[in-house]
Amino acid sequence: MACQRQDNEAVAAAQLIAERGLEGLGDAVSMLINEAMRLERERHLAAAPYERSPQRTGYANGYKPKTVKSRVGALELAVPQVREGGFYPTSLERGLRSERALKLALAEMYVSGVSTRKVARVTEQLCGFEVSSTEVSRCAQALDDELMAWRERPLGAYPYVVLDARYEKMRHGGTVVDCAMLLAMGVDTEGKRALLGVSVALSEAEVHWRSFLSDLAARGLHGVTLFVSDDHAGLKAARAAVFPAVAWQRCQFHLQQNAGHYVPSRRLKKPVAADIRAVFDAPDETEAKRLIDRFIRTYEATAPKLAQWAETTLPEGLAILALPRHHRRRLRTSNAIEVVNREIKRRTRVATLFPNEASCLRLVTAVAMEISQDWQTGRRYLNMSEDDSE
Repeated sequence: MACQRQDNEAVAAAQLIAERGLEGLGDAVSMLINEAMRLERERHLAAAPYERSPQRTGYANGYKPKTVKSRVGALELAVPQVREGGFYPTSLERGLRSERALKLALAEMYVSGVSTRKVARVTEQLCGFEVSSTEVSRCAQALDDELMAWRERPLGAYPYVVLDARYEKMRHGGTVVDCAMLLAMGVDTEGKRALLGVSVALSEAEVHWRSFLSDLAARGLHGVTLFVSDDHAGLKAARAAVFPAVAWQRCQFHLQQNAGHYVPSRRLKKPVAADIRAVFDAPDETEAKRLIDRFIRTYEATAPKLAQWAETTLPEGLAILALPRHHRRRLRTSNAIEVVNREIKRRTRVATLFPNEASCLRLVTAVAMEISQDWQTGRRYLNMSEDDSE
């Protein structure tokens, strides 16, 4: 009877995640903690509800409601009571201490698709019961359908698009490889951010970036006036092929880091950094070009390779000068999307090594979807009106 109830609770929790995505995490966590507390009371009483047993040490006495705030929302808990007193579920204490771990375990269980044996061990330790391989697979399939719908949803006008990639380890063809996770963030005409799409590919080669960008275009992405990204040959070629008329802003942070490779002595590092910053802080393109010319004259004798690099590369960081002043600070680098990448990495660290591409894509999509939905209900990222008052 107890096993049947545990299975029912596990299935119900799985259905919540499958039907409501990560929005159902709060209710699922409540359900799992409630079941863990009920199991602990049964062990304390040495008898299940209504069970006649000579080993019984006491009697159940209903439940006391308790609301606990957590990172996944308010948890509505039913704390089991016993008639004789002296009982308080340690699983509640453990559940609250490990609420963050439980959220990650749930994400792993229903999203990442890694080893079901590992899932069973984690959930048994945290919640007191296992989830079967069949339940995990069924839930993963339902969640895959929802995540695919999000990845394939129609897009609209996004004047600004930021692109980036990072790598995850996964098994492919019997070996462990580093696969590229391609990510696109857009700012719409109202100034709200959204993650437009994610993709997992074997590398950042042009063929993969071109497929990714072509998919964004096929889903209706239009009105783009500026792409922001780091410098990468595959990405540059793909962008030029799919969106040939759109301006490109090279990430100024990475561009300035790249300059360090051409500085011949340590004593020049600070003045070179200051001179490059002055170029990027110029009020308009005319002044920026004047400062680049001065930069070249200053270093062409003492650092000729640096001067040659500056002549061809520094102009790639000036596209934002065509934008309204109050848009430049947030679009001069790809930092916004790198923050997303760090959050994704914090979650994917749980899995360590993905068994396949689908597993990686599932977890990355779920996290990206959660972040994007939070952005849509939050403040504007940019003021898209003419003035910069906000």
